Amino acid sequence: MIKDRLEYAERYYNILDKLKIGFDWLKNSDLKSMESKKYIIDGENLYANLQDYDTKLEADYEVHRKYIDIQYMIEGEENIGIATKSDCTTCVEYNSKTDLEFMKKTGEEEFIKLTSGDFVVFFPQDAHKPSMSIDNNIKHVKKVIVKVAI
Repeated sequence: MIKDRLEYAERYYNILDKLKIGFDWLKNSDLKSMESKKYIIDGENLYANLQDYDTKLEADYEVHRKYIDIQYMIEGEENIGIATKSDCTTCVEYNSKTDLEFMKKTGEEEFIKLTSGDFVVFFPQDAHKPSMSIDNNIKHVKKVIVKVAI
């Protein structure tokens, strides 16, 4: 997992070429004015899901096998539960069509706060519980998730 600000994304360009392309798309798009939908960057190898939603009080953790997530907060703020996959147990088996497996965390939970301008990168070993409210205060956010095929 990586958490940083978009203006420092160049630090991570050498990890994977498609990560660089994803970060460049984020930097060069007028995200605040774009509508909520799927944006194709490079077919199924690299695409973005722009979303508007209200934060939640509860959710399961999720993991992916085919994609790395770059989650970028355009407007608003939320908590994201973080864990390693090995610290979780499966509650909904992996679905290859959606690239999702839902999990429950064993033990104490840890959260990071994502605010406007922040991004977080989740790799397949990173279980994450996005869209969580801060202090049980439900707020509206605008966020984009860039899906990077591995």
